[in-house]
Amino acid sequence: WDTNRKTHAMTTIFDGEAIRASTLEVRKDNWSDMRVVKDEIVGGLAEDEVLLQVDRLALTANNISYAASGDALGYWRFFPAADGWGRVPAMGWADVVASNHADIVVGERVWGFFPFSTHLKILAGKVSQQSFSDVSVHRDGLAPVYAQFDRASAYAIYEQAREDQDSLLRGLYMTSWLVADFMEMNDFFGASSCLITSASSKTSIALGHCVQRQDGVSSIALTSAGNVAFCESLGCYDSVLTYEQISALDGQESVVVVDMAGSASILSELHHHYADNMKYSCRIGATHVDSVGAVHDLPGATPEFFFAPGHIQIRSKELGPAELMMRLGSAYVAFRQFCDTWLQVEDSFGAEAVTAVYQRVRAGKADPATGQIISLWEQP
Repeated sequence: WDTNRKTHAMTTIFDGEAIRASTLEVRKDNWSDMRVVKDEIVGGLAEDEVLLQVDRLALTANNISYAASGDALGYWRFFPAADGWGRVPAMGWADVVASNHADIVVGERVWGFFPFSTHLKILAGKVSQQSFSDVSVHRDGLAPVYAQFDRASAYAIYEQAREDQDSLLRGLYMTSWLVADFMEMNDFFGASSCLITSASSKTSIALGHCVQRQDGVSSIALTSAGNVAFCESLGCYDSVLTYEQISALDGQESVVVVDMAGSASILSELHHHYADNMKYSCRIGATHVDSVGAVHDLPGATPEFFFAPGHIQIRSKELGPAELMMRLGSAYVAFRQFCDTWLQVEDSFGAEAVTAVYQRVRAGKADPATGQIISLWEQP
């Protein structure tokens, strides 16, 4: 893994003079339309406010999913923008460059959700040794996990050389692990196979890796023809088929589906092919952004969106937070090592380069073996 990670120099002084922040926004009704917004952070910090300098963020198909469900699941509310525009959440790293909170010091390195921006000012609260949160009013009613910033100093498996890898994988792996855990809790609803769409996406790869560790259920990857060889090379799926081969699947087999593609037509075809043998239909993402749509009155199980924070709360109560994190962390370490064999990181610096790579990911044209790391700062 590359240990020569370039990081933008941290600003260490904030004395009330204006700091110019740059942010990329997308039009809510047309995610291909982007603009750069310049803001000035002026004056001193109010009580408990903290200024974070955003360093490096991961850009994956997940970010497109956040835009697709921005209104339905509240993702646009994370970072308010002008009417008609949205700030896409992304996972990554930042540094505390100014703090008016007694328990948060300048120089801390934190991981969490950020906009495509150079800076983020938050109202800090819920401070612990492990993390702190943004408790600003606009966060009310949103899942607490999305407002939390984890401290690198308290992250048991933190390695500076793996920061980019963690930005790309940690959040999506948690989602996939929780889906697999939910399925296991329900004995995979009596199914013998788990269908996974958009199999070349990193969230799907993570799910395939999790399902592979389960007994009694096989994983069937569905992908475009151009990604079959890549998916087969990973070794985390029991079989790999194209979307055009759905009709060749055994419709008499009991299955569950985890739909990462968000394509109404693909999901409809699967449901009609399996009918009552579709035992559970789980919707996660939207990598096929041009065909996202509602699905109604399909045979078999009614499609349901999986909300990871809700399952975290359930399992935390059942297992205790420490046990849950130990199980998740142990599995994630194994997945990181698996990804060492195939994942490559590509850096993009500055608004122009970030816009270009965003458009590639949005259009589904990014190399699945490459992880995109972005920064609104120019090349350090």
